Amino acid sequence: MNDLDRQERPTLRRALPALLGYAGVRALGLLALALWSAAAGKSPHTLLTARWDSLWYTRVAGQGYGWSVTLPDGSVHSNLAFFPLLPWLERAVAAVSPLSYADAGLVVSWLASLAAAWGVFAVGARLYGRRAGVCLAVLWGALPVGIVASMAYSEALFTALAAWGLYAVLRRHWVSAGLLASLAGLTRPIGAAVVAAVWVAGALYARRERRVPWRLLLGVVLAPVGAAAYVLWVGHRTGGGLFGYLDVQGQWGNGFDGGAAFARFVADKFTSPLGALAGAGLIAGVALVVWLYVAGVRQPQPVPLLVYTGIVLVLALCASGYFGSKPRLLLPAFPLLLPVAVVTARWRTAAAAWSLGGLALVSAVYGAFWLNGSGPP
Repeated sequence: MNDLDRQERPTLRRALPALLGYAGVRALGLLALALWSAAAGKSPHTLLTARWDSLWYTRVAGQGYGWSVTLPDGSVHSNLAFFPLLPWLERAVAAVSPLSYADAGLVVSWLASLAAAWGVFAVGARLYGRRAGVCLAVLWGALPVGIVASMAYSEALFTALAAWGLYAVLRRHWVSAGLLASLAGLTRPIGAAVVAAVWVAGALYARRERRVPWRLLLGVVLAPVGAAAYVLWVGHRTGGGLFGYLDVQGQWGNGFDGGAAFARFVADKFTSPLGALAGAGLIAGVALVVWLYVAGVRQPQPVPLLVYTGIVLVLALCASGYFGSKPRLLLPAFPLLLPVAVVTARWRTAAAAWSLGGLALVSAVYGAFWLNGSGPP
């Protein structure tokens, strides 16, 4: 290992400012949630652990797969739609502690969010320096929907595995990248984005070096194992074969339609003045996301990162389903923030701190409002 590699290693000491900044953002979000929930007469603990998808994960942890709900329209919502790594970890933590499955999920998510912030910092610091890495981690925590990383949801766990998987790709640690991609594939369907990043990075390396080391080959083979194993198991259990998991998702109303349903959803907003304002906001939000991706291309970011982010964006924006989920589904697309992080890192420390602190405050208030309102499904 050369001196440059030693300096770039994301040790705890090197990452500490990023972790402290991120933890401060998350603590502010939780404080705002506690105050807002108290005023609304709701339990912040319930909002974080026992609403929406959290209930499905804890049911898998406690009872395994095979439970479903039949809706009045005849559609069936099966817990087979939820990938197994988070409930496995919930079960493991509950087995060695007095915690319930719900609280175990909260512990896993909080620890995973710190691991994710560390991985996000590692990627940013590797590419653009330590200050950019710190800014990237704090910006990721201060996203409007960042409160999801404090819930018993799988976004924090997935982002941790994805970020460290991408870092391993950048370091050409192929076996580690493959293992992390495989675990990401056991966490969420968009694990395919990490797999694609590993495959593209491996192909580019092999083309450039005109050789395929055994570690590269092993990493490429390992990458899709997690997702493939679960999808094939669901297909076998449901009798649907290769398309069994897609059938399960279809029952939930999820599918890929190229964004047609989302476009109709936005268009329908323009039937009233207030709705038109919301529709314009949605269009502006999508335009901002696309602009950030284009900025990443021009930066330029490494191709594996662009592949990963592009797939996350396409799967989030071009899928049918509950449209309120889309901001949450974009949470793992942290490389979108790299152009902003690089610019922020060039500012004076005081200016950067005040700007990031202001964003954190806005995020905290919005997160409290969001969870006490419609919230993430």
